[in-house]
Amino acid sequence: MLSVELHAHSAASYDGRDSVDMLLERAAAAGLDALAVTDHDEVSANDTLVERAPEYDLVGIPGIEVSSAAGHVLGLNVREAVEPGLPFSETIERIRDQGGIAVVPHPFQEMRSGVLANISKAELREADAVEVYNSRLVTGYSNRQARRFAERYDLPITAGSDAHVSDMVGRAVTLVDAEEPTAESICEAVVDGRTTLQTRRTPWLVSARQAYGNTRRRIRIALDGLFQ
Repeated sequence: MLSVELHAHSAASYDGRDSVDMLLERAAAAGLDALAVTDHDEVSANDTLVERAPEYDLVGIPGIEVSSAAGHVLGLNVREAVEPGLPFSETIERIRDQGGIAVVPHPFQEMRSGVLANISKAELREADAVEVYNSRLVTGYSNRQARRFAERYDLPITAGSDAHVSDMVGRAVTLVDAEEPTAESICEAVVDGRTTLQTRRTPWLVSARQAYGNTRRRIRIALDGLFQ
């Protein structure tokens, strides 16, 4: 079994804080075997991730979190950006065209662009897997909804820390029964449903620091725009 973080953001995300190296360092310290970086509509960190991961004895899984018209979709093992704002089904198709897999994160958390607010459950079932545990959710209710949905329709499941700071990496881990320690083999095992979950909630203090940092960053960006 490989311990894998499938949902993390670097400073390349508008709401991320830390460098790829900081994420890798934390993943190694947490005893993980692989790390996916899934920045919002951005793939600029992927080359660094794949190049540097072996230095930390980790597998780097290039990824993206796409803002589809229906909500967020994680693309795992993809190198090229997928255009935001496309229909849900087309977003999945673009991810698969690159040889990647499509995972729906936090699907029932409507305050965080949950896809079920905009598409049917039949469409949601087109995804390759469903994130049934997100360590950042304020309540476990949305996680439980996601797990029940996945179980009802026999969909593969994943967990994700949804880390926006390095301290959060490894809070929600997907244990993957992959044949080889490669991004391709890990994704294949996820689609086959060869996963179990190892989960912990992100501490309030860590979440608060991350939220405070996001607010400061957004204010700085807004001020920079005013004075340009």
